[in-house]
Amino acid sequence: MKTTSYRLALAVALGTALILVLGAGALGIIGDGGRPDLMYAGVLAVGLVGAALSRLRPEGMAMTLAAMALAQVLVAGIALALDLTEDASVADLLALTAMFAGLFGLSAWLFRRAADQLTPTRP
Repeated sequence: MKTTSYRLALAVALGTALILVLGAGALGIIGDGGRPDLMYAGVLAVGLVGAALSRLRPEGMAMTLAAMALAQVLVAGIALALDLTEDASVADLLALTAMFAGLFGLSAWLFRRAADQLTPTRP
């Protein structure tokens, strides 16, 4: 049985991933849509592998989305450490990273909440 929290978590996760693909692919987050933006494929790969391994169960999806949020932050950290932001604003990169990581984190929290709702409580 899928709860409202689970459905909402899935919608947030998929919507955020779609916006990440469109933003990195069409507009470019780190630069003008060049090679550095391909690092965001790693964030999506974490999500795909995690979803497959967890079989879309809420406990596993909560960990997967938390890992995606961390991967999102790591991409920005790598871009800043390697000075790949020559064509991009550092402030924009940090703001977009905070937005995406926050949305992935929100989805992780909702999956955790769904897992708690599905787990029977013991008296």
